[in-house]
Amino acid sequence: MGLLEDCEATFGSPDLYHVLGVRRQASPAEIRRGYHRASLRVHPDRAEPQDKEEATRRFQILGKAYAVLSDAEQRAVYDEQGTVDEEGEALRGERDWQEYWRLLFKKITVKDIEDFEKSYKDSEEELADIKAAYVDFEGDMDRIMESVLCVEYTDEPRIRKIIEKAIDAGEVPSYKAFVKESKQKMIARKRRAEKEAKEAEKTKDELGLGGESDLKALIQSRNKDRKKEMDDLLAQLEAKYGSNAKKGGRKPATKKGKK
Repeated sequence: MGLLEDCEATFGSPDLYHVLGVRRQASPAEIRRGYHRASLRVHPDRAEPQDKEEATRRFQILGKAYAVLSDAEQRAVYDEQGTVDEEGEALRGERDWQEYWRLLFKKITVKDIEDFEKSYKDSEEELADIKAAYVDFEGDMDRIMESVLCVEYTDEPRIRKIIEKAIDAGEVPSYKAFVKESKQKMIARKRRAEKEAKEAEKTKDELGLGGESDLKALIQSRNKDRKKEMDDLLAQLEAKYGSNAKKGGRKPATKKGKK
């Protein structure tokens, strides 16, 4: 089968953008971030032994999807014709997709994350990201809270005020999912976040974790559901700032140029 057929059989859609979880209008940096987030969830190194073969196959398909969309010429052909060049350089040959992934996404440290959080919150970049997430998810606060970097459930009132201000200013449309969200859904989101936070803290305490090397151990020790929040944060930060991580990270730009 070709790439598009593989995508449909494996991920339920032949749309490369859908497979990577990004908009068709996504910037190259957003496509890179989408690839990283999607590939982290199926990375063979994270799979149980019995699931490693299937995880490897999924991982390879995601790598090919990204290879097409990250190539300006191939992406243009795909956007216009809905086809991919199976014999093109991006897909030709037996590429080592795990090595390709490691070259793209360098490791970052716990300090990189902490420094980024301090400079990111209440910045122009965060403001742009919140508004973009609001539009992308048409006001669905569950998905907005999952998407925006460094957000905890206690940030929700602040996030809501930012969005409400943007709506009043005519910067973003008014979506019913946001302005008419039920109280029950808000309560369910809060309870879910509180539960996940307590479980993560309990696991951390039980394992006696605290240092940089312990972060990796914590991620590996959690089950899939409890891993998701940290995985997504690492995915977004590594894809956005990973290439500079060994130099101590870079300060985020004051204006969005977006992972």
